Amino acid sequence: MYIERKEAAVNTESSMHGGYARIGRVTFSKTMRSKHYGGKTFLKTGSGYKFNHIEVETGDRYWISGCRKDGGDRLYGERVPIHIDEDVRVEYWTAIRGLPGCVDIGIRYDRK
Repeated sequence: MYIERKEAAVNTESSMHGGYARIGRVTFSKTMRSKHYGGKTFLKTGSGYKFNHIEVETGDRYWISGCRKDGGDRLYGERVPIHIDEDVRVEYWTAIRGLPGCVDIGIRYDRK
């Protein structure tokens, strides 16, 4: 899944832009309302401005979604690195993106 921490620009809650992002394997709770990744628990929100999960311990806002085949995972297509976890890299480049020649790439930038 695509996991992006949302950061408030100029400390304003209404101006949230893309932050640190990863592509990694997320596990789901039985109810599907929470997700787990990297030792953190994320609770699904009903709705949010450019975020759909909150990290339980810190309250940080995240956007978590399935990876897009075209690579356009970031909302605004910022040229900020997206790290691909080692354990999902081959699956990401072959099954999701259909680009088996890229399996050695562990960091990518959005398509825009």
